[in-house]
Amino acid sequence: MPTHFLYIIDILGTISFAVSGAFLAMEKKLDPFGVLVISFVTAIGGGTLRDILIGNLPVSWLQNETATVVIFCSAVVTMFFGKHLKHLSTTLFLFDALGLGLFTIVGIKLGIAQNFSIGVCITLGTITACFGGVVRDVLLNNIPLLFRKEIYAMACIAGGAIYFLLRELKLDADVITILCILIIFAIRILAVRYKISLPQLYNKAEKEQS
Repeated sequence: MPTHFLYIIDILGTISFAVSGAFLAMEKKLDPFGVLVISFVTAIGGGTLRDILIGNLPVSWLQNETATVVIFCSAVVTMFFGKHLKHLSTTLFLFDALGLGLFTIVGIKLGIAQNFSIGVCITLGTITACFGGVVRDVLLNNIPLLFRKEIYAMACIAGGAIYFLLRELKLDADVITILCILIIFAIRILAVRYKISLPQLYNKAEKEQS
């Protein structure tokens, strides 16, 4: 896949997560500085952890001023126009689902560039896509989506597995990338729409006692 295409995916993922972070911060009624902080950690948290793990230092956003500008602009635009949207939660969900697909592929491609195994590449994709949201939710005093019963990280893992399966079919690299982004996006949306989730370890009575 051409480098410029991966760069475009990275920027789109950054925008998606920056906007989703800003929306959630606005739902919590944070001040403008708080919205900016949450937007930044949502967009760069997963990529920062990924870069530390693979030794890509300084981490990517410190080497790329564009990412910082994109996050800042996305957060500011969201603050000015997001309040006019009647359904912030729906918009947040769609941007978060899109970012999930985009950043999973970014992490997988970086793992492939490092000649890591398939399992490690999928793990890096999942970390890139999910851990910014984990930091965001912790800062906002929410249980991270990654640790709930919802299909979240599993969407990344499934999309990553499909990515490598499609590679074996010798399809065009750009086609595989776009398909997998859409698959992850669709899995996340369908899982929420039809209330598909991982099995619960605790019954209702145990949860109420805790």
